[in-house]
Amino acid sequence: MLKTALRNVLAHKARLLMTVLAVTLGVAFVSGTLVFADSSTAAHRAAVSKDYADIAVTVTPKDPPPGAPGAAGSAGSAGSAGSAADEHATVLDDELARKLAGLPGVAAVRPTADGLATLNASDGSPLRTGRIWAHRAAAYVPGADGKDSRLPLTEGRAPRDSTEIAVDSGTAAAGRFRIGDEITLATDGPVMTKRLVGIVTTLDTRVTAGGTLAVFDKATAQQLFVSPGRYTSIDLSAVPGTDEAELSRRVAALLPADRAEATTGTAQAAQQAVLVDTLTRGNEKLSLVFAGVALFIGSFLIVNTFTMLVARRTREIALLRAIGATRRQVVRSLLWEAVLLGLAASGLGFLAGLGIASVLPRILSTTGEALPRGPLVIGPLPVMAALAVGVGVTVLAAWLPSRKAARIAPVEAMRAAEQPPTVAASRVRGAAGALLLALGAGLLLSLAGVKDASEENLRSAMFGCALLVVAMIVLAPLLAVPVLRLTGRLTGRLGITGHLAHRNALRDPRRTAATASALMVSTALVAGLSVIGHSTGQALDRQAAAGLGADYVISTHTSSAGIDPAAVQRVSATPGVRTATAVCDSTLFIGGGVRQISGVDPAAALSVMKLDFVSGSLKDLGPGRIALSRTLARENGVRAGDRIDARIGGPGTDLTPYTVVGVYEDNPTAQDALGARTEVQGKALAPGSVQRVLVRADSGSDGGALDRLRTATGNNPLLQVQDRQELVQAAAGALGTLLTLTYGLLAIGGVIAALGIMNTLAMSVSDRTREIGVLRAIGMDRAGIRRMIRLESLTVAAFGTLLGLASGLFGAWTVGALTNGALKDYSLALPWGTLLLVCLISLATGVLAAALPARHASALSPLEAVAEL
Repeated sequence: MLKTALRNVLAHKARLLMTVLAVTLGVAFVSGTLVFADSSTAAHRAAVSKDYADIAVTVTPKDPPPGAPGAAGSAGSAGSAGSAADEHATVLDDELARKLAGLPGVAAVRPTADGLATLNASDGSPLRTGRIWAHRAAAYVPGADGKDSRLPLTEGRAPRDSTEIAVDSGTAAAGRFRIGDEITLATDGPVMTKRLVGIVTTLDTRVTAGGTLAVFDKATAQQLFVSPGRYTSIDLSAVPGTDEAELSRRVAALLPADRAEATTGTAQAAQQAVLVDTLTRGNEKLSLVFAGVALFIGSFLIVNTFTMLVARRTREIALLRAIGATRRQVVRSLLWEAVLLGLAASGLGFLAGLGIASVLPRILSTTGEALPRGPLVIGPLPVMAALAVGVGVTVLAAWLPSRKAARIAPVEAMRAAEQPPTVAASRVRGAAGALLLALGAGLLLSLAGVKDASEENLRSAMFGCALLVVAMIVLAPLLAVPVLRLTGRLTGRLGITGHLAHRNALRDPRRTAATASALMVSTALVAGLSVIGHSTGQALDRQAAAGLGADYVISTHTSSAGIDPAAVQRVSATPGVRTATAVCDSTLFIGGGVRQISGVDPAAALSVMKLDFVSGSLKDLGPGRIALSRTLARENGVRAGDRIDARIGGPGTDLTPYTVVGVYEDNPTAQDALGARTEVQGKALAPGSVQRVLVRADSGSDGGALDRLRTATGNNPLLQVQDRQELVQAAAGALGTLLTLTYGLLAIGGVIAALGIMNTLAMSVSDRTREIGVLRAIGMDRAGIRRMIRLESLTVAAFGTLLGLASGLFGAWTVGALTNGALKDYSLALPWGTLLLVCLISLATGVLAAALPARHASALSPLEAVAEL
């Protein structure tokens, strides 16, 4: 039987190629997405991680006690150079570095003066603004040999004064910088211009994963990020054999206890691991969901292919049984074929999966900033998954239909190749499908009235959607007959070819349903998420229109940075600007939680914010008096006229009693609370700063207003100038990334579906060779044969698309209630254009998949086809 298995594999080369291709693509889909998931997670972790491999102890300044001088600033905070606050908080200088170098067990001392700096590219646009936290800046601190071993130069020289700068090679390539170029940048405040004199390399993963690095001379970096002569930290490496903990105690004994502290490299790595896990947890979950869907679709393709393959060989199996082969031998022969095919296809599929994993980041990074970069990470899971899918799923896919085929009596099998399901089997399928449908639909309907988008409810929604999709797959063979009869009225109008295509699709509902299921899954995913994404965008648009009276918003990326006061004045004087209102943003500690407060001028705020007060008003706003959003007021049980304890900005534990002067409907522009700008500015993270400027333009303003406003800000890369549409897009950024991933999934799922349809049609054409020969013999031309095959494929694709749309829209309608809990103005809105495009792409997939089978069918010679056994 082993020889029989080998001969069967090699005897039908076309069938072998199609089967290997199906398994290879399924393995590639699964292993590629798993490698992509591991690589993406590693890249995200690297983008927010510092390497502590060669650091035994790090000395850092200790924040002053709450209320002490300097509590508002600390080492490393940009824009506070030379202040008394920094002088108190930062005691790390060259003298301390020399003392540390003399301690026993210290091999080397590396002082650093680093911070953040955002650069403009050569065309004047902000460089990689999507990763403001990865805009690293460092001092070039040469050693005894005049070089900084952490930043080796590859071109040019190191910066020597405040007019010069160096960047890493990745930043130079992204910004299209060359030695001698003038680079504009900002740390925290006005734009600076410096000349590029050198290009360095770095092993800092925060930079290599897609960040930027600006290198200054030591004195300039200290002036920008700490204070003259001081450092943000001092790293110590240990002599081999030195205990980290013991060295840390020696260092701590040398430090002023209230001004600096020593931390071992191991402790820092552990603290960072906790932070990185928190920051990257969402990326890991999203990647695993992506891989899970890939596993389902890839496995489904393999099972479908082998089920059809074994069904085609029913007569061949019957012949083996007739000449003496036992059931066990027949099943064993088919399993050997599956093992051989699976092993070969697993290797090919894994290699193809590596190609998919390397291409996916470029496809999904539509803005060039969506995904951090990094090398491919090939762990044991993708390899095991490749074997499990390529061999395990293939063997399982062959085992189930082979057992069924081996149980058929030889005479019965020789008489009919196609065995329709029994009535009992159809009833069991119908009952199982109805049960799954009831469970899935019931779970989703139970969430229809829920307004809380908690993680538990989201998991329930995902589980309900999964049950719904599985139910549709189980019920698809039973739904195929009534649905295809309806479509038959349309295809019947196309003449005899349309009628024959309809009858061919109805001939084997199980095969039709299995072929359409892969297309159904991808269509359901894209349709459902497109509806949710479109509805969310509409809600954000309405929310922005309801809460924002300004036409443009100029803002910083973080509340710790500020807008240059001179830039605010220039914006006010810009042609076409009617009013420009400055807003200070800070944190508000209230009711045991942390919220956002906007500091405004009461008279000016009403002209740029559409505030709808439930009670009270803004006229009494001032020091000691705040206004709260309706949600925040309800959570704390207060209303206009009541008093509540809170604290604006900064560290500390003392709360101040505030009088609530008004309660307004939730407003994203006003945020959670409104306070007097003078008070909020005095207590903000960056005291005296402004984080937003709300601009109202003249009614006849032209389309160049955005460019004029950017010019007024000095093209500061720390600032973003947005109109209403850009604000909505920024608010929907996370959902946009999810939709991008889903569209990528649709593209790969479409390839899977196309191959499935192509396999089905190719096998169908092979089964119907004599039938096609008879049609040719009685007068049907080659064009008619091609048209019949294409219409059959189109019918199958239409069936899968219809089921996918129904499932996706139902899921979007029920899950949308959870979004309504986070967005007050959310309501279901159908993106007709997107849904129409999804339908057209799905139908086009069916037409394209029929090209080769239709060509092969039309090329059959009538006499040879009729003569085939």
